[in-house]
Amino acid sequence: MSYIMPFVWGCIASVIGISIPGLINMTASKVSMKDGRDRALLFILGALIIIFFQTYIAILFARYIDSRPDVIVLLREIGFGIFAALTIYFFFFAKKPNPKDKTLKIRSKTSRFFLGMLLSALNFFPIPYYAFITITLASFGYFGFKNLEIVLFLLGVLVGSFAVFYYYIRFFNKLDSKTDFFTKNMNTIIASVTGIISIITLINIIKYYY
Repeated sequence: MSYIMPFVWGCIASVIGISIPGLINMTASKVSMKDGRDRALLFILGALIIIFFQTYIAILFARYIDSRPDVIVLLREIGFGIFAALTIYFFFFAKKPNPKDKTLKIRSKTSRFFLGMLLSALNFFPIPYYAFITITLASFGYFGFKNLEIVLFLLGVLVGSFAVFYYYIRFFNKLDSKTDFFTKNMNTIIASVTGIISIITLINIIKYYY
């Protein structure tokens, strides 16, 4: 059972991380609508390859940090400052996106596979995200940075990511009418997530010192 949980946590983390409409999953939907599901699957495959390496780098980084308690405390303090700043920015200063602007130009018509790799490579969010997730899981004893656990977590991330991407290309027509809500409230959603992370990080910092 203990070896199943890294896979499950990987699935959960990936689903949470990419469920909100973003560049990659929305592009996958557009590719599916314009070029068919087969090309959309090639796009997803390209994106998943990059996500795999990004997640692996994040885990290696997290494993190093986990072995250095002094670095963990420093990163928590830095992370708190960054997430608090992001929360304030998205709540009060970020420009609200226009839900009517749904144009998405897809220039590459020769290889959706490499387009998926390119867009995924331009997205640096998975590295700090999965580093934070694995460090947090390790701090609660749910992840141990053993080779088998790392492999299972990576597989979970790939399976969860593919499931979300496939859901977007399969049911985009039904989702399209509902994405306005996410688009209008994107800043609030992001600010809420970063705010929650800031609070959790602050609590951990306080516990460490007191």
